[in-house]
Amino acid sequence: MGNKLQSMASQFATVVITGGSSGIGKAFVHQLHSLNRSIFFCNLSRSKPCFETDDIAYKHFPCHLGERGAIESVFREVVREMPPGRILLINNSGFGSYGPFPEPALEDQLEMIDVNVRALVELTGRFLPLLRERGGAVVNVASTAAFQPTPYMATYGSGKAFVLHWSLALERDLQGTGVRVLALCPGPTATDFFLRAGFKERVVSPGLSQTPDEVVIAALKALARGKRLCVPGWKNRVLTALSPHLPKPLAATLGAAILRRVRLAQLRAMKRE
Repeated sequence: MGNKLQSMASQFATVVITGGSSGIGKAFVHQLHSLNRSIFFCNLSRSKPCFETDDIAYKHFPCHLGERGAIESVFREVVREMPPGRILLINNSGFGSYGPFPEPALEDQLEMIDVNVRALVELTGRFLPLLRERGGAVVNVASTAAFQPTPYMATYGSGKAFVLHWSLALERDLQGTGVRVLALCPGPTATDFFLRAGFKERVVSPGLSQTPDEVVIAALKALARGKRLCVPGWKNRVLTALSPHLPKPLAATLGAAILRRVRLAQLRAMKRE
């Protein structure tokens, strides 16, 4: 499989990624660089990345994806910097929150929609003519939360459900154009997601979560095999295979019971402070 991954990575001249500064995004940069050291990375995020190696060819484009107009202005700069050749667009940026809607605040929920949904659609739409012209692929990072209702994470889960279904539909729209689309649906991952969601520490045990590198390697293997959907980890695959068969009201009730425990853990931690 190593040769197949290298062959796949060698096809791309440029990787445009959102949120390449940490977590899954940073792992994408490191893994792709290890497979093809000539790739040029364009990172769109608020934080400038700090990579463990200094031989990665990249340019950081400061961009707050939640602000209207930010992508339109930075898009032209990115295109000017890109070398000729095939493009891999990775829509990775996103964040979540825990608590009954609209906690922690309605403004946070609206920003979540802007970052997790609108920015992904806009960036893909702006790059699509260039992707059609040069060839390439799009990886959209959704979540296992996309497969069922997610009480206490209502906006996040619903947004990821949009990303999943939109990506699968887009892949069909683009058949025969030379542009492929992969929907990546990781489960709990050892990133700063829980910290961004308001927790003081990660609440999922290591046995139930994956590392960013494990998620990215699974995604790259799926891309090399021409897959349209990737759910990394056998436990996550079992969950996502079963949950769509439950009646939606029952799935929401079960989801509430599970996520309520997470919510209680958050509240207990806050009370200990």
